[in-house]
Amino acid sequence: MSHLGKNISSLRNFRRIPQKEMASKLQISQQEYSRLESKEEIDEEWLNKIAAVLDFPVDAIKNMDSAATFQTVYQQTGNNGNGFYVNSNEKVIEMYERLLKEKDAVIEMQKGIIEMYKEGKKS
Repeated sequence: MSHLGKNISSLRNFRRIPQKEMASKLQISQQEYSRLESKEEIDEEWLNKIAAVLDFPVDAIKNMDSAATFQTVYQQTGNNGNGFYVNSNEKVIEMYERLLKEKDAVIEMQKGIIEMYKEGKKS
């Protein structure tokens, strides 16, 4: 399991946001924020707030694995720190499988529409 505090710390450093600024945005003291980053587990409410400030999906924080064999971090938009994604092999595979299921559902829906169109032409 990932150490959520360490993941948050890594992403915060990636965004070049000091702890003091994070604390201010979360309306807590810098010491309280520092304690959050030292925790292995962080409750969902705090995780959602932190993810919003860092502009990363909660899943990226939860599933970030610094020991992963293959991990990519790539930037889509300039040097402003927005548009970054963190994916391990497992997450890429999960996403691929989900996309295949979605594609199959779209194909089935399109087949249904074609069938309704054909039936309408016969009438």
